[in-house]
Amino acid sequence: QVQLVESGGGLVQPGGSLRLSCAASTSIFFRINVMGWYRQAPGKERELVAAFTSGGTTTYADSAKGRFTISRDSAKNTVYLQMNDLKPEDTAVYYCNAFVYKAYWGQGTQVTVSS
Repeated sequence: QVQLVESGGGLVQPGGSLRLSCAASTSIFFRINVMGWYRQAPGKERELVAAFTSGGTTTYADSAKGRFTISRDSAKNTVYLQMNDLKPEDTAVYYCNAFVYKAYWGQGTQVTVSS
């Protein structure tokens, strides 16, 4: 019922920036309130990076605070993740997530931080 399409990943040098986008399409739900970003590095579990909660607030992983900013265009059911001062440990596949009665996931976009 909800399709998520991510874009914006790529290769960047340490200290660089990337902006991820996630567009949600749905023929059933008018607005999706709970949307966010997770990431999964090789050999590690998927973890929350940043998200909008059901109350409309934002939450960030400690590793993302001060460097990453989540924003949204509610009319378009689109969320963005601005990532600044990227570090090699940010390398992972980043997944968009939406929750409307159940969780939906995008296909993932690779972010590689390397010199």
